[in-house]
Amino acid sequence: MLEQHAIRAVPVPVERIAKSLGIRVEYAPLDDELSGLAHIHDDVPIIGINALHAPNRQRFTLAHELAHVRLHRRELERAVHVDRGSLRRDALAAEGVDAIEIEANAFAAELLMPTSLLISALERHPIDLEDDNAVTALAKRFRVSDAAMRYRLNSLGESE
Repeated sequence: MLEQHAIRAVPVPVERIAKSLGIRVEYAPLDDELSGLAHIHDDVPIIGINALHAPNRQRFTLAHELAHVRLHRRELERAVHVDRGSLRRDALAAEGVDAIEIEANAFAAELLMPTSLLISALERHPIDLEDDNAVTALAKRFRVSDAAMRYRLNSLGESE
């Protein structure tokens, strides 16, 4: 998807990507627990984002819901998919047993913090994962939350 949209730098313009794929993105104040939702209406994918959440959380939610549109379209044609929380979508996802949510989180993390761009950033400016300020600065560059960046860095380290 990054190649298809010629993305070579961060922050990844996730909203532009979604719109270029014909996805309608709507922001509205929702219950605080509700991060976002996705569904297909008249063959048009629609993603709803909680306008009350922080901008970086909204970006992750959009990337997560985009994953549902791209990877789980059949399910969205049958019912509205509602997500609660951010990285920890619900109890099943937190326990690591809801494959669809795990897949959507992985997609969102890779879209917003692509491995190649993250490694390149770390090679230019190595950081100590124990240095909260350094993690925060890296998260700002990618326009993601500190928690999302820390999670991504940890998972990147596990895959090496």
